[in-house]
Amino acid sequence: MILEYDGSRYQGWQRLGDSDRTIQGKLEEVISQMTESKIEIIGSGRTDAGVHARAQVANFKTISTMEIHDMQTYMNRYLPQDLVVKELYEVQEKFHSRYNAIGKKYTYYIWNNQIPSAFNRKYSFYYPGDLDIDKMKKGCSKLVGTHDFIAFSSLKKTKKSTIRTIDEISIQREGNMLKFTFVGDGFLYNMIRIIVGTILEIGNGTIGLTYIDEIFKSKTRSNAGFTVPAHGLFLEEVFY
Repeated sequence: MILEYDGSRYQGWQRLGDSDRTIQGKLEEVISQMTESKIEIIGSGRTDAGVHARAQVANFKTISTMEIHDMQTYMNRYLPQDLVVKELYEVQEKFHSRYNAIGKKYTYYIWNNQIPSAFNRKYSFYYPGDLDIDKMKKGCSKLVGTHDFIAFSSLKKTKKSTIRTIDEISIQREGNMLKFTFVGDGFLYNMIRIIVGTILEIGNGTIGLTYIDEIFKSKTRSNAGFTVPAHGLFLEEVFY
């Protein structure tokens, strides 16, 4: 499944007990009714509460004999309007949305103007302050590559590797909107939102460019910038 969803009213991807206020929980409820069997959904990753997706990838196994087109029609009829199955197709049984993924693309939006936007308020972070975009782009370039990003994460403790490779971080201004694009092999918990907060602090002069090196060396979350809100973040694509 290729899924599109507005994460505004959900508590994130991961199923939480009997709550249907999660993307996984709502999908499993509808697909289980459709197939008349207990279905477990596997997603490419766990988007946090409030995060949106234009192309989340998920898979499930079923012995149902329904046609694929009929399945997709059923899902989009009974799922909430803020959760849509854009594509549905059959894959090899060994396919795994999470384990087979080799990279992801995210975008983050900032409304950078003294006057807020009534229409973009749910899908971008309102930041009215002046920003030095050139410095911000230079800061982004220092984060590209393979690094230990533990300082740019909200992870408390983990035995898993916190080394990630970022292939691209770019910033584009379209009128009053700033669009950050991230492409990498994977991202730690809150990593993109903390990086954006750190780049904003470079842009407003709170910290200098060389401080990014100090953040990496410290491996301490408190040395990085603030965590921007979830509602400006979109999962754009998953690579296989």
